[in-house]
Order: sequence, then structure tokens, then C-alpha cells
Amino acid sequence: MPDRKLTVLGDSCAEGRGGLTRPDGTFLGFVVRLADSLGIADGVLNLGSFGATTQDAVDRQLPVALANPAPLMGVIVGGNDLVTDYDRARFQRNLRHLYTGLVAPGRLVFTTNWPGIPDRLPGLDEHTRSALRERFAEANEFLEKLVYELDLVCLDLANAPLATDPVMWCADGMHPSPAGHQAIGIAMADLIDEARTVRL
Repeated sequence: MPDRKLTVLGDSCAEGRGGLTRPDGTFLGFVVRLADSLGIADGVLNLGSFGATTQDAVDRQLPVALANPAPLMGVIVGGNDLVTDYDRARFQRNLRHLYTGLVAPGRLVFTTNWPGIPDRLPGLDEHTRSALRERFAEANEFLEKLVYELDLVCLDLANAPLATDPVMWCADGMHPSPAGHQAIGIAMADLIDEARTVRL
């Protein structure tokens, strides 16, 4: 097994769903774009999977990630909890468990917050949409505390220009489009390079 340079835990956004599909059926998502931008195409382990929740990441992905340590590790998960399977205490407990489990000396852990998915989801009545907005805002507030506490690198998708650009998102409202995956990968690579410079 090659030395790991990048390990990513997560859901279908981490998996790359919405990005271009390769001949082997895998997705050309932001993790691939990120690795290419950082020059680490080899030694990448992407555990992202469709439908994964924070509980799935804790139970199934974290043990694999810890068995395949890398100097750069990412977590992109939580959207499925927030939209379909939300329990605040469990959600916050799982996030804390994931990030504290990955943080280690000499390792950079990155993530993103959640963009305005409730505003893009089709077919919602206004009451449901408003409730989801509050839920996402609460999740971002909690993640911000973890970022500060654990010194995580966080791409601020909630306030990024691409968050409101319809070209960057699929029609389902959840997944980045090919252009969105590319933009997120490049932006994350820039943020990681900046963080590495500061921490040297």
C-alpha cells in the first residue's frame, strides 16, 4: 500500500457526485482537483460515499482513516444529517469525535462549512425551508467553534461567491456541478497552501 498523502472522509460531495464521471464509474470531484492542485495525485484515499451521515463516518470511515494516516486529512460530511436525519446532540457529538480523532501533531485537517443548500432544494414549502435554514446556521455556528478550538482549516462555502452561483450546483440543490467541484478543489488547495505557510 502506498504511503498516504491525503485521506478524506465524507458523504457524496466528498465522493465527487455531481462531478464528471470517469470511464471506471468514479467521479472527478473536488478531492481529485484538490490532489492535482497540490501535486499529490498518488497516495490519496477517498472514503466519501453516497448517503453517508456523520454516524457512518464515525462508525465505518474513521477507523479506516486512522489505519491509513496521512499528513493531510479532510472531513466533508453532515449534509445528509441536516436534511434528512437530524439529531442535534448526535450530530454535534459525531463532528467533535471525527475532528478530535483526526487532529494530531504534524497533520493538517481540513473541512468546509455548509452552503445555502436549503435555498436550492426543490419542492420545499416555505416552513420547511425556513426550518432547514435555521438548522444549517446552527450547524455552521457549531463547526466554527470546532475550527477555532482544534485549529482546523475550513473553506467558508457558506459565504463564498460560488455558493450562490447556479452554475456551480446540480439541479438537486445538494451536489456541486463539475464546475463547482473544480472551484472548490482549487479554493481548498489555496487555503491549505496558505495554512501550511503560516504554520511553518
